[in-house]
Amino acid sequence: MSFLTDEQKDLANEIAALLTERGETVCVAESTTGGLVSAALLWVAGASKYYAGGSVLYTLGSRTALAGVPASMFENYRGTTPEMIAAIADAMRQRLSATWCIAESGLAGPTRGRSGLPPGRTTICVCGPVTRVNVQQTGLPDREPNMIAFTTLTLRYLRDAIKEAEH
Repeated sequence: MSFLTDEQKDLANEIAALLTERGETVCVAESTTGGLVSAALLWVAGASKYYAGGSVLYTLGSRTALAGVPASMFENYRGTTPEMIAAIADAMRQRLSATWCIAESGLAGPTRGRSGLPPGRTTICVCGPVTRVNVQQTGLPDREPNMIAFTTLTLRYLRDAIKEAEH
């Protein structure tokens, strides 16, 4: 039994091959995936060639202390915005001198977050040679399936950005 799905393993292998071939590195700032994105990237043998580090930024304290973003960004916090996750991704990439940062934060469930939105929503940002942010919705109400889906979506988003940067 594996803690990763077959698709997550395939994505991690593909990401590892692309980064290693190009001599690039990635760091991870994750929240609702709970470390699963980092675990997937570290699952591939030779990860020290491309994995610069990562953090589970689940609280305001961890976001300010580990990512170095100002606490003022989270005043009147009502859920992660694309601007917030982009700032976190950029800050982590700079702190770890990585080529890329993949960042994710959302609502895994089973309850609604401060935003009042239903579970199954995550905001993903990739920062590096290609930078973009997107909100994804799974439509799933439960925590574990959302964490698995968010991990797959996040890995896919990173892989696609790395491939796009090749052109």
